[in-house]
Amino acid sequence: MSASNTTTITSIGAPNRRNTELALLVFAVAIPVFAYANVGLAKNGSVPAGLLGYGVGLGLLATVTHLLVRKFAPYADPLMLPIATLLNGLGLVLIWRLDQEPSLGAAMAPKQLMWSTFGVVLFVLVLVFVKDHRILQRYTYISMVLALFLLVLPVFFPPVYGARIWVTLPGIGSLQPGEFAKIIITVFFAGYLMVKRDALALASRRVMGLYLPRGRDLGPILVIWAVSLLILVFETDLGTSLLFFGLFVVMLYVATERTSWIVFGLLLSSAGAVAVASSEPHVKTRVQDWLHPLALENGAVTETAQARYAFGSGGLFGSGLGQGYSRLIHGIAPKSDYILATVGEELGLAGLMAVLLLYGLLIERGIRTALAARDPFGKLLAIGLSGGFALQVFVVAGGVTGLIPLTGMTMPFMAQGGSSVIANWALVAILLRISDTARRPAPSPAPSPDAEATQVVRNQ
Repeated sequence: MSASNTTTITSIGAPNRRNTELALLVFAVAIPVFAYANVGLAKNGSVPAGLLGYGVGLGLLATVTHLLVRKFAPYADPLMLPIATLLNGLGLVLIWRLDQEPSLGAAMAPKQLMWSTFGVVLFVLVLVFVKDHRILQRYTYISMVLALFLLVLPVFFPPVYGARIWVTLPGIGSLQPGEFAKIIITVFFAGYLMVKRDALALASRRVMGLYLPRGRDLGPILVIWAVSLLILVFETDLGTSLLFFGLFVVMLYVATERTSWIVFGLLLSSAGAVAVASSEPHVKTRVQDWLHPLALENGAVTETAQARYAFGSGGLFGSGLGQGYSRLIHGIAPKSDYILATVGEELGLAGLMAVLLLYGLLIERGIRTALAARDPFGKLLAIGLSGGFALQVFVVAGGVTGLIPLTGMTMPFMAQGGSSVIANWALVAILLRISDTARRPAPSPAPSPDAEATQVVRNQ
């Protein structure tokens, strides 16, 4: 009898990369802390008194989120959380830096820190209680009703700065329901398109190289187009209407792989934007400011021109944190709509490109999650959340730099705004949940008694 061969086969899962995430979080906390100290030295010649508290607070938030991701989503993408933490931390520093200018009114950094904490709490709740993203598919049509309710709600409140996008709640303050609606409507789009994608992919005829969709299938996109126009007309909210319609077109293209939907979407969005911009006064004013930024308003140039001056004076490497003049932009705009102007002036083109690269990397990881997802609903949900995030970054950055008219939306994680930072932390949590499910190794098959007996006989 020959010597027996014994072989032990073990199932080794893919590395979860949690230690990589922890190492990146150290840098994500250290960079804003150094930036905070830099602002204090530039403005007052001394290290800020609140440096220790800020560093400990940001580090504590990062540590708690990391430990919970390690426990509840151990195979999630290791880059999303550090990038979100870094962007949120830099946003707090920039808002605190602008708080040092008396001309810009009351300090907003403490309130923004409170909203950021609420955002992290919602991040934790989503991660803990949504154990499988496919549960959200059960609420497809409930999501549609809830999203439309949130989009319509601001109509019943007075306009703020010419747009009806805010809801004022006693004891809480102003909230922007559209920030939460973009996530909820994505859940509806993902569930709806997963069921209807085969019908929407059918083409009736080919014209100029494009497969035109059937007339009966144009209904959904026309309804969404009409709703986005109603939002633009009644709320004068150009940003939300562009985001809402663009998100649907992107997800429709991904679901059907028909380029014709993109063409129809661009034509409809262009026609709607031109029609409303030529008739609605608030939107018309924004378009005119974009076309003629140097036109005088009560003896001063427009905010768009002031933002361009800030970018121009920043040069390649910037004037340094705390040493710019973006405070000269009218009103509270430097802390919200035009916070990228402060980045461009004080960190220069290099710093601005670094910030945009962080956004691009976060979007890329979301798209990578969509590609890795094993179920159609997860793919559509991840691409919808990533696409909506990308559209918002493009709309805000494009408006500030003068590429497109300013829309009034906030830069995710960085700009002043409680609704935005809370909603985007929830968005990252959902992406991490999908990523964890996609990257989690498949369970090893149960051993077969018959196969083990055969193996023993062969080894004897």
